[in-house]
Amino acid sequence: MTRTWRLAAFTVGALVALTGYAFLVEPARLVVNRQQLDIPNWPAALAGLRVALLSDIHVGSPHWGPDHVRVLVERVNAEQPDLILLAGDYMIHDVKFGTRVPERAVAELMGEFRAPLGVVAVLGNHDGWHGTVLRPRLEATGVRVLDDEVHIIEARGTRFCVLGLADEQVRARTPRQELALAPSGMPLLVLVHEPDIFPDLDARASLTLAGHTHGGQVRLPFIGPPIVRSRYGARYAAGHYVEAGRQMFVTTGIGTSVWPVRFGVTPEYVILTLR
Repeated sequence: MTRTWRLAAFTVGALVALTGYAFLVEPARLVVNRQQLDIPNWPAALAGLRVALLSDIHVGSPHWGPDHVRVLVERVNAEQPDLILLAGDYMIHDVKFGTRVPERAVAELMGEFRAPLGVVAVLGNHDGWHGTVLRPRLEATGVRVLDDEVHIIEARGTRFCVLGLADEQVRARTPRQELALAPSGMPLLVLVHEPDIFPDLDARASLTLAGHTHGGQVRLPFIGPPIVRSRYGARYAAGHYVEAGRQMFVTTGIGTSVWPVRFGVTPEYVILTLR
């Protein structure tokens, strides 16, 4: 075999191995992303509050059937977070090689999350494509679903609130109108599926929490994610962002959308310690 043929064979073998990893290995992995965030004007009484953030679970996507999601739930519950926030897309829609799981079964899985201050959720675009049946199913399991609504939480002798925004495809209010729903002067967490609203929020939002992007699902060395489903491209693909005094954290999520591939963007759940 000539040197050229050896090089070609090596290249083909490497591409096959990388493809297999991207389709079969990384989408099935799960990591915990632990972050400590210093939040402006966050009350001293709430320092150290631990919040679990999950998004894009996509029950029924390849590698994330009900049995695997139960393992996810067990791992998150074992972290003993004070509060669990779910940022939408529990269902699947047009995911290649996925298996549709009924809304009732998906809701029952989400209802297995446990935290002293509760489990608070918003719906995502995939959920909306299944109509309006998921919200009542989730609420029947004890999950508090917010649709342009505020949920006030009492903890450690003080209060803060979570403003849950509707998916951007159906949201009717402006960002200013959304923020006006929250009590004045109270620490405010904004929970939203898509991160694109972030530039239009102001300092009233102590911290915005989002998903939707999947981190692009593929992150190439030296290039980053070639495709991110956001009108801002890769600007808010994943991680912690600070702009003009505002803060946001975007998780890469759990499942997959469209093609069941991940490369350089491992499925994660996030544990945020707020200070």
